[in-house]
Amino acid sequence: MRASLRTTRAAAYTVHELQSPDGHVVREYLSPSGTVFGLVWQGPSKPDLRQLLGAHFEEFMEAVQAAQATRRGHGPLVVNLPGMVVVSGGHMRAFSGRAYLPQSLPEGVNADAIQ
Repeated sequence: MRASLRTTRAAAYTVHELQSPDGHVVREYLSPSGTVFGLVWQGPSKPDLRQLLGAHFEEFMEAVQAAQATRRGHGPLVVNLPGMVVVSGGHMRAFSGRAYLPQSLPEGVNADAIQ
């Protein structure tokens, strides 16, 4: 991403905020062991979700393809699987989303902290 990095520490996790020169911002939420359990993104275009979701990308894409068969209208894309939650939406020049692994949330951390 060729981004600048800012690190913030909370009691039960660390946040790495990456900001690219083209206006993309990605926040990675890391457990004390260094495992990424959540992501938030925003920017003028859709991010490379393959890069952001890593090993979870294929599972995400399978869920998206299944959801497209029944999805009606516009609005955010919501993928709610037992091991992963992804919400993504926006329009030209204003995309945002978040993803997290419910089973990997550190003790005492609620999914609402990922924002």
